[in-house]
Amino acid sequence: MFSFFRRFHDGLFFILRKTEGWIPGLAARFVFAGVLFMYFFNSAKTKVEDLPDGFFQVKDNAFFQIIPSVVERFDYDASQVPLIPYKLIVYVGTYAEFILPVLIILGLFTRISAVGMIIFVLVQSYVDINVHAVGEEATGALFDRFSNSTILDQRALWVFLLLYLAVYGAGKLSVDYLFSRKRPIRISSRPYN
Repeated sequence: MFSFFRRFHDGLFFILRKTEGWIPGLAARFVFAGVLFMYFFNSAKTKVEDLPDGFFQVKDNAFFQIIPSVVERFDYDASQVPLIPYKLIVYVGTYAEFILPVLIILGLFTRISAVGMIIFVLVQSYVDINVHAVGEEATGALFDRFSNSTILDQRALWVFLLLYLAVYGAGKLSVDYLFSRKRPIRISSRPYN
C-alpha cells in the first residue's frame, strides 16, 4: 500500500515538474487578470476623461485621489498644482494603472511591470491608510486570527502574486519568452570581398 502511494506521489509530481516552465507564470498572470485587472482599469478610468478620446486628459479627480493634501493646499484647484513633482506623480500614477496591468497580462516586460505594480500597491496602501484614514477596522493586521478583506490582508496577497512574477517571470507562454529566445545566427555562404 505504501509503495502504491509513493509511486502515485512520484508520478504526479514528475508530471507537475514538467509544467514548471510555463504553468506557474501563466497561472499567476491569469489570476492577476481575473482578480485585479478590472479593479485597476476601473480605478484608472476615474482619473481620465471618457475613453477612448479622453485617455490623455487627466481629470482633477486624479489629483484628489492621489495627492489630496497637496490639492487642499492649493484651494482644491488642480491647475495650480506644480508640475514637479506633484503633477508628474499624478500623471505617472494614472498611466501606470493602465499600462502595467496590461503588460503583466501579456507577459511583456513582466518583471519590471510587476515591480512597478508592487510599488504602486505599496503607495496605494499607504495613501489609503494614512491619507484617506480608512480606520483600524479596514486596515486590519497581519498575523491575527481574521482573514477578512482588510487592506493589509488583501494587499499582502496582491504583493505576493506580483513578487512571484517579479522573481520568476511570466513563463514560456508570454511575449517575454518569445523575445528572449536565442535566434540562430545566419552564416552567409558568400565569401567576404
